[in-house]
Amino acid sequence: MGSKSSSTTTRRTIYGDTTTKNPYAYARTNNSGTVSGFQNGTALNSIYNFVNKSIDSLLDEYMNPNLNSATNQAKLNSFANTLNSQTRNNLENNIISPLSKRNMVRSSQAQDLYKNLSNQNTSAVANYANDLIANSQNDTAKMLANLLGYYMQGANYLSSMQNQSLNTSQGNATQISNTSNNSISSSAVAELLPLFMTFMPKLK
Repeated sequence: MGSKSSSTTTRRTIYGDTTTKNPYAYARTNNSGTVSGFQNGTALNSIYNFVNKSIDSLLDEYMNPNLNSATNQAKLNSFANTLNSQTRNNLENNIISPLSKRNMVRSSQAQDLYKNLSNQNTSAVANYANDLIANSQNDTAKMLANLLGYYMQGANYLSSMQNQSLNTSQGNATQISNTSNNSISSSAVAELLPLFMTFMPKLK
């Protein structure tokens, strides 16, 4: 008995296993896809990790400005320390010391001068704190813009590395073809024919 046969050909691409890297990032492509990342210890990696870790607190700081943020506390402490140091030195060197040398100031008067200076500085620090709150949102917005700008530069850099790795891998790709033969004998067709005719609708 004869047989009828047919063939099916399937083709698939095998990408070359390619790793592209430099001092800042790497990308690897194989038939499973492309993975990429920043090299450890680089500025791009540090910015990426910092933004991912801190973005929630930074957004909260932007929406709810307050003096308890690390940035505002640093500014406030720096202002207060500088103000107290400069004004105290100015009072002692330019007022109290010259007057004391001429016996023109008593200790009680010097204490009053220090007390007045302390009150003035306290008021100045309070005013500065109010200004910090008023300007804090703008400062945080600028910081967020800068950080996200650097973050997106890193993301674009990774995307470029991925494209480079993929293009190189495609250039090294190989095509694999697989052909399969399907055949059925005449005797098998004869055995199936009565069953086939049973389910065929009868022609009127």
